[in-house]
Amino acid sequence: MKRTIAVCLGLLALASPAAAESPAAVVEDVQGKVTGAEFMDYVTPKAVIKIGDGGSVILSYLKSCRRETISGTGTVVVGTEESAVHLADIKAEKTNCDSNQANVTTRETSGVAATVLRSVDSKKAASLPQPQLTLYGASPLVEAKGRGKLIIRRLDAAGERQQIDLGGTQLKGRFVDFASENVALAPGGLYAASFKSSQIVFRVDEQAKPGATPIVGRLLRME
Repeated sequence: MKRTIAVCLGLLALASPAAAESPAAVVEDVQGKVTGAEFMDYVTPKAVIKIGDGGSVILSYLKSCRRETISGTGTVVVGTEESAVHLADIKAEKTNCDSNQANVTTRETSGVAATVLRSVDSKKAASLPQPQLTLYGASPLVEAKGRGKLIIRRLDAAGERQQIDLGGTQLKGRFVDFASENVALAPGGLYAASFKSSQIVFRVDEQAKPGATPIVGRLLRME
């Protein structure tokens, strides 16, 4: 779908300033000449991306789970759930992701996760909570910025625990890709992830596949 840039900008101007502060999409891939976006950037509504001859960009929207491949010379204006494109070609698909990804933060869930960890330590399995987030890929892409210990621990079964000591050299200083290490969590499993003071409880979907599945479906943001 194509729209003129004048109409797009007119519509986007109606968006509130608060909406522009939160990430709308993640840049999953960049090829060729592209300005305004880099690989694994977050982009916000009203952001403008320019694509040069032979260039392309893939955007995955956090709320709508819409994955867009945009190519050819043209301009892209980022929306809240989809892009407005002028001249360039766009191919869109719906991917499996949790629309709560756009709103869930570890600050909101850290207290719950801490309680869960104490409950598990006390072997009170009945107190296990509902997850705050579902991942649709079994190999998470974890956003954990800087140095520290990233721990992912299974809550509904004993013995499964992943610990990675991060030295700040992860991708762009903040991304750890379990797919690149050929590590996968158990489909259907309930987990708690912790990094520094942040903690979050999540479930892996029963149909989740290992490896480099679409990023937005396996993104775990440890803010």
